[in-house]
Amino acid sequence: MKQKLADIELAAAEVSQKISSEAELQHEKARFLGRKGELTAIMKGMGQLSAEERPLVGALANEVKQRLEELFSRRQDELRQQDLDRRLATEQIDVTLPGRRLRTGNKHPIVKITEEITEIFTALGFGVAEGPEVEKDFYNFEALNIPKDHPARDMQDTFYVTDDVVLRTHTSPVQIRTMLKQAPPVRVIAPGTVYRRDSDLTHSPMFHQVEGFLVDHHVTFGDLKGILTTFIDECFGKGTGVRFRPSFFPFTEPSAEVDIACVICGGSGCRVCGHSGWLEILGSGMIDPEVFKSVGYDPEVYSGFAFGMGLERIAMLKYGVNDLRLFFENDLRFLRQF
Repeated sequence: MKQKLADIELAAAEVSQKISSEAELQHEKARFLGRKGELTAIMKGMGQLSAEERPLVGALANEVKQRLEELFSRRQDELRQQDLDRRLATEQIDVTLPGRRLRTGNKHPIVKITEEITEIFTALGFGVAEGPEVEKDFYNFEALNIPKDHPARDMQDTFYVTDDVVLRTHTSPVQIRTMLKQAPPVRVIAPGTVYRRDSDLTHSPMFHQVEGFLVDHHVTFGDLKGILTTFIDECFGKGTGVRFRPSFFPFTEPSAEVDIACVICGGSGCRVCGHSGWLEILGSGMIDPEVFKSVGYDPEVYSGFAFGMGLERIAMLKYGVNDLRLFFENDLRFLRQF
């Protein structure tokens, strides 16, 4: 048994010097030290030895195993060094080539436009409020003067969770929640995600809005026009044409759509603006007295205005995006432009 161990060690030493690759080394290492290797076979046969021989041969076998592992480890280091020397001698590096820079992330255009709009309105004294996206019917509809049988509900294709719980269709419920918690004066914007059952080039079932409202003594439609005109000047550039068109919303009276001069043609008329020279960007109006009654405000004492805009709509106009779906496809080629 001792002679067999000596023969294995000698054979491994001779073989190791002939090994020329790491793959070959792993093969020879398994031949001697693997589960079915020659040394393993010797150690499995130790049970046949006498009680006096077994500890002596076992100790010798462990010493041989340790020396073989060191032998193969040294040979592996030698092979790796030989490979490195060969590569250094034959390969060249052009140090004049530019380095490969790691690509850094960018803010999503919806995040950018949200931050810009928020900055504009906070500079005008507005606070920022948030609310739940899964909302009760009361906050999403009824408190906003849209009872269950109101035809205005047909204007918004709603995702219903239950008969009394919906995915909010606008950020206006934040207006109700804020007014229920806070007495006037109130001046708040509420950016957030909203949901409607609609999907095409200009609509998505999930999109983003900014609601804004102001309540105080003696607030007039002129205040609303002043705030929104200032916003448009800051967002689209000073001198951008603005017009207010009469409209209808259940929670404001009077109500108005707000248009700006087409940012594509400058108001001269093109395909984007339907050759009208104008683009609609938001809805607005004076808060209906019925809404004040829902939150416990006295409409004889307080007045206020509200407005709401789609962030994707604003971003499409500012950045020249022609398909709403690009905002949600996570195409890095698109996102890197921002």
